[in-house]
Amino acid sequence: MNDELGLAPTPGPLTAGLPTARAATPADAAGIIQLRSEYVLPEPMGEKWIRRCTAELAPRLAPGGDARAFVIDAPDGSMATCALGLIHRLLPAPSYPWGLAGRVHVVATRPDARRRGYARAAVRALLDELRTEHVTLFELHASQEATPLYREFGFADSPALMRMTHLEEPGGRLR
Repeated sequence: MNDELGLAPTPGPLTAGLPTARAATPADAAGIIQLRSEYVLPEPMGEKWIRRCTAELAPRLAPGGDARAFVIDAPDGSMATCALGLIHRLLPAPSYPWGLAGRVHVVATRPDARRRGYARAAVRALLDELRTEHVTLFELHASQEATPLYREFGFADSPALMRMTHLEEPGGRLR
């Protein structure tokens, strides 16, 4: 049944010769958050926010959580690359019959580890894992630099995507 819906991992040119990404555990949360802070966000987060995000992510990476991540370690044991996805429930539809969507939330590679296929391997492992869990709708926000990579995986631009950030709590106070 998975093959009928296109859920089987996609072997071929996108996986040939790639480094092996490993599934992240709660112990990897700090490294993922550090890469996000340094290489994805417009400005690095302060220690308070790094601690807060790490505390939020760690249990979500545990079995039963809604986060999946794959990482590639550098030879020195530090984290070189991460790809983090968050699973959320939707109402089922023909395009997503199990009502599960995956948002690729973070893909980051340290500058000294780029151009080695690390991001491609981590994203491939993440997408393959999400497919095995019946996620059929995938979303992400791509930088201009990363857009060609995501198009290789089958992502397409969406003219319908809109976004809003609202930082006020009820009563008009800023968070």
